[in-house]
Amino acid sequence: MNTENTKAQMRKGILEFCILSLIQQREMYVSDLIESLKKGKLDVVEGTLYPLLTRLKNGEFLAYRWEESTSGPPRKYYQITEKGSLFLAELQTTWQELTDSVNQITTNSHSQN
Repeated sequence: MNTENTKAQMRKGILEFCILSLIQQREMYVSDLIESLKKGKLDVVEGTLYPLLTRLKNGEFLAYRWEESTSGPPRKYYQITEKGSLFLAELQTTWQELTDSVNQITTNSHSQN
């Protein structure tokens, strides 16, 4: 069994949650997001990030504004919407429940061996 594939699928599943969490802290440009995700040991490329940001924007969880840049083309800065904040709160609850369940199961399975 390929553990890299399983790890990649797990990371994809939590990427939306992580992106919304980061943008809730402050509005962010794509390169800021990539850098913050890398610091958290989630290596993401623009080709993965842009479709996800578009989906979150189309779902009205994110909005953006354009800002002129002194070093190139204008930059798109993303911010979370009220709907996005409510969705993030649901994801935070779900994440806590999931991690509690997984920790309980994996801790119990180790102690039974």
